[in-house]
Amino acid sequence: MGLREKANVLGAVLAYAIFITIILIFIVRLMRRPALEHGLGQALMIAAVPLVYLLAVAPSFRRPAIYYVQIGLMLAFLLAEFLLDYVLKIDFRSTRWMVIAYVMVFFSGTGGMIGVASQAGRAWTVPAIVLFLVMTALAFIQR
Repeated sequence: MGLREKANVLGAVLAYAIFITIILIFIVRLMRRPALEHGLGQALMIAAVPLVYLLAVAPSFRRPAIYYVQIGLMLAFLLAEFLLDYVLKIDFRSTRWMVIAYVMVFFSGTGGMIGVASQAGRAWTVPAIVLFLVMTALAFIQR
């Protein structure tokens, strides 16, 4: 397996890990386990490291512009989440315009991860779509 293929599989596995972690966050939120939710949220922040790596190696693989947008949006979400929930600790979820902006960045970032996973091929894309749909359903259920 060449470096491009390894990067493609890394992107797909990372997309799965992000979706599964967020699914778990929503489940523990439904279970009213804030400490576990907080810990899973911290674990989600680790995804920034391989995302930055994928962004760094993208030029050598001549990725299309949309690939940079997809990874950039996921990084933007992780940065917003880190700042709002872990650094500034702002209760933004009770302010409508902030929630709308947050949800837009959340779904654009996570939706973009389907595109990142698709670089590894159809066999990696279909499960990513299923996980995204499960995550989306839980996002609305837990809200």
